[in-house]
Amino acid sequence: MNLFRPFQMGEPQRDERGRLVGIDRYQDVLGRCWKRFALTGFATILGCLPLTAGIAWAILSSSVLVLVPAALVGGAIAGPFLACLYDTVLRALRDAPGSWAKNYRRSFAQNARASLLPGALTGLFLGSSAFTGMLFFGWGLAAPSTGTVALFLFSWLVFLVLSTLYWPQLVLFDQRASVRLRNALLFTIRHFWLTLGVALLQLVWWLLMVLFAPWTLLLLPFVGVWFDLFAALFLLYRPLDEAFSIEDSIARAFPEQAPRYEE
Repeated sequence: MNLFRPFQMGEPQRDERGRLVGIDRYQDVLGRCWKRFALTGFATILGCLPLTAGIAWAILSSSVLVLVPAALVGGAIAGPFLACLYDTVLRALRDAPGSWAKNYRRSFAQNARASLLPGALTGLFLGSSAFTGMLFFGWGLAAPSTGTVALFLFSWLVFLVLSTLYWPQLVLFDQRASVRLRNALLFTIRHFWLTLGVALLQLVWWLLMVLFAPWTLLLLPFVGVWFDLFAALFLLYRPLDEAFSIEDSIARAFPEQAPRYEE
């Protein structure tokens, strides 16, 4: 598909496994898997509809009492769909075999229960952020101070760092939440600038989606919920694999999921 390979860049480089590296790898994965990403993204949007409706209801009624239960319940419903989104991207990055439908059903069944609480907390953060945004820029009589806006954006950076590092562990490993959080903290310390850059990339993406709404809503069903995540995990995947031995662990536990490359 030439949309993702607009020009030739010479002989492609490969690693010791025979896998493309750099921009060639990025174009290869995106060109092969964009349909899977789009389908998973659309399913994620459908799964987030109860959360979106609950937050909208809370904002329209200006009620925190509506916001909290609506965000928690809506987030819990969205949790399994978010887990499947991360799982789909990670499967693409490790070249896992299998059809999209089969892998999606398997991921949903395996991660549905474990993703309820993280999904609920994610929904609560998103709902609180939307409500706070309305307080700052919709209902407030005066514009918020620079420090207040900076603190608000900083909270989003922390959230994006945690989400980007927590959810992959949830879909890949059977661990306690405390272990995942500790691993996320240690990984952030070790790869601070890379992790910060990835979080900033996602923050800029979503700021653009919000600032240019409603026009950006036209892109939402196609690239809105998966493209920034794919870019983030693509940049983080090699350090994540080195830190958590993702592919070696999966190859030992599930040999049928190990990729095969031509010699």
